Amino acid sequence: MTTVPSALGPPVTASWRRELVRQQARRRLERRRRLGRVCTTLCVGALCLSLAPLVSLVFYIVARGLPALSLGFLVHTPTPEGIPGNGIGNSIVGTVIVVGLAMVMAVPVGLAAALFVVERPGKLSGVVRFVADVLTGTPSIAIGVFAYALLVLTIGYSGLAGSFALAVLMLPIMVRANEEAMSTVPLDLWEAGLALGSRRPRVVRSVVLRTALPGIVTGNLLAMARAIGETAPLIFTIFGSQFYVFRPTSPMSAMPLTIYDNATQLYPSAQQTAWGTAFVLLALVIVASVLARSWAGYLNRKARVR
Repeated sequence: MTTVPSALGPPVTASWRRELVRQQARRRLERRRRLGRVCTTLCVGALCLSLAPLVSLVFYIVARGLPALSLGFLVHTPTPEGIPGNGIGNSIVGTVIVVGLAMVMAVPVGLAAALFVVERPGKLSGVVRFVADVLTGTPSIAIGVFAYALLVLTIGYSGLAGSFALAVLMLPIMVRANEEAMSTVPLDLWEAGLALGSRRPRVVRSVVLRTALPGIVTGNLLAMARAIGETAPLIFTIFGSQFYVFRPTSPMSAMPLTIYDNATQLYPSAQQTAWGTAFVLLALVIVASVLARSWAGYLNRKARVR
């Protein structure tokens, strides 16, 4: 073993150097571990703080709304104050019709706009992307006023006007979600399809949309989950109804409108109806979100198998 003389201490050997390096490495590792534990604690605390309002909201709605839930509550129509048998069946049907028509309006337009942005990069696609970003931050009450001025003043209150307002609300979310989903498709797949002699629409339909389908489904269903609970656009457009209405051209009710109407009354039964409706609406939103995630996961697994 080579020994180097040292006037200030013990001789410096190779084993001594290795031991010194090990000690320094242990100290640095211990410092990194302590810092990692501190950062993990801070992240867990931030997560708990961010989840606290959501958990409190869900717990409060479930505690107040669950006692009102029954089969009759889900199928009956509203009754005057003091008469038993009150229900929100008409509101559930109206919500399904209004949101379903809004999806029919928004999904094709959002898909076409996203395809244009992805396939035709340039100034015009930049304008489309900018407009979608601006509409994403537009207050829903402004969209309701727009639908009121455009449709209600022309054809009157109707479920169709409410569907149009919700479609405008969902459209920018769908455009951006569809664009992000299509952007994940590798360029090699586009070029391979074109190299095989397929027309561009065929490549888009058979390659791009199929590959990006999980992201497209997730984005569209999450946009629907957001729109299903909007109240402001419906106040200006559908007017409300106390009966089952199946024609979109007539005024109809919806669960957000039922919550707004009953929560502002002084009668305890009306407030109980509002809490029960909020519970049903919250359950629908959670189910829609879970279905979106589950369906996207299923499509991803199916695509990997293929």
